[in-house]
Amino acid sequence: MVVTPPPFTVTRELPPYTGILAVDAKGFTAEPGGTHQDINQLIPQLVRQAFEAAAIGEAWQNPLFYGDTGDGLAIGVPTRLLPALVHPFLAVLQNVLAEHNAGVPRGQPVIRLRASLHVGPLPVDPDRPERSGNGTARNETHRLLDSDAVRIMLDSAQPTITHVAAILSDRVFTDVVQAGYTSRRPDHFIEVAATVPGKSFSQQAWLYVPEPSGSLLAVPRFAPQPTAAEPAAESAASPAAPDSGRAPTGNAGGRQPAQTGELRIRSNSGQAANQVNGGMWQSRGGRHG
Repeated sequence: MVVTPPPFTVTRELPPYTGILAVDAKGFTAEPGGTHQDINQLIPQLVRQAFEAAAIGEAWQNPLFYGDTGDGLAIGVPTRLLPALVHPFLAVLQNVLAEHNAGVPRGQPVIRLRASLHVGPLPVDPDRPERSGNGTARNETHRLLDSDAVRIMLDSAQPTITHVAAILSDRVFTDVVQAGYTSRRPDHFIEVAATVPGKSFSQQAWLYVPEPSGSLLAVPRFAPQPTAAEPAAESAASPAAPDSGRAPTGNAGGRQPAQTGELRIRSNSGQAANQVNGGMWQSRGGRHG
């Protein structure tokens, strides 16, 4: 057994950078205990289908590391495959879950997943994937997965339409999306402060919903036009119309930081409109915990 020396005692090689995907099921603990084993076995099957349909089945068959979390999983992939995990994998996973859930009998649990993508140095052993891959980057991936931002995004969507909500670390967004290695543009994502209640964790991250629905498609609010009978003073005091709804992105115009105020997600199929107040997402219907 190889013993790792304590930190700061010797100089040693940095482990290879590894792409990390983690997923977990929304509402798993609320389901009857008798269904947990079936759901636990079903999630890897659905994720495997998405890997294969996205033409990256090799990464599933030969993971750099793999861990079952009970209500989900974590897997390590070569960094060269991170662009494919951003797209088409997440969109394919949405389609796989939609097809599966459409055939679930009434009253049976459907599978809706949160997903997180990160990258960092991890000691991996492909010969023993279940016993390797532990480190800070993996811990951060699970913190992103547990963050309020991605939880509330999935909660706010229509459950029969939106089956996946994803969160990317800032490093993945910068190296993969902003650098142009995937066909998803920066405008498909929105920058948020990812925080986890009760944990000393806060990182900038990027939300992505392949198929927005429900309150994520809220129409932007515009101030009403004053009527001719209204005094000029009242017209001047009217609230200004909000901006065009364009989300802060890392495009050529310059990257804008996450701000307190109104932020929106844009995707090919529509526009998601939510509010961020002090790092907590708030839908049009009220604050979510």
